[in-house]
Amino acid sequence: MAKFLLLFTSLILGCTNASEKMKTEQQDAEVTTIYLIRHAEKDRSQTGNQDPDLTQEGQARAQKWAEVLKNVKFDAVYTTNYKRTRQTAEPLARQNGLEVKIYNANKLYDEEFKEATSGKTIMVVGHSNTTPQFTNAILGETTYQDIDDSENGALFIVQVQPDGSASSQVLYIN
Repeated sequence: MAKFLLLFTSLILGCTNASEKMKTEQQDAEVTTIYLIRHAEKDRSQTGNQDPDLTQEGQARAQKWAEVLKNVKFDAVYTTNYKRTRQTAEPLARQNGLEVKIYNANKLYDEEFKEATSGKTIMVVGHSNTTPQFTNAILGETTYQDIDDSENGALFIVQVQPDGSASSQVLYIN
């Protein structure tokens, strides 16, 4: 009888621990982590060019982003439909075996985007105005202002919990 009680207690405790572990894993899997950056340095030599390529310095920064974020496993990489954002994202997307996806900067963090990215880790590459606006849209409040035009090293990280609450931080990478 004592062996039976010991076995029964072990099974109950084992199931409880497994159940708690599954709950924790499910909660972790439901957290959405969104990294947002502005495109790297663009070529300003052709005034009036609305879709310039990155400069050599910008290409180096794009590679640096991939290096800085090499330990982050991204599920998706999104950019606006401009050369400079796509070129900034390409090294990171390639490193993660992903195709760059285009997002509409007029529809920041809408229901479709939320659903497509829920529980995932993603990168969003935008512009000096869309990056903080996108971050604010996720947070549901105006926390960040437009990025200074000379700033290309700001990294916004937002975590969205399963209940929809969100928190953010900003890091600066030279």
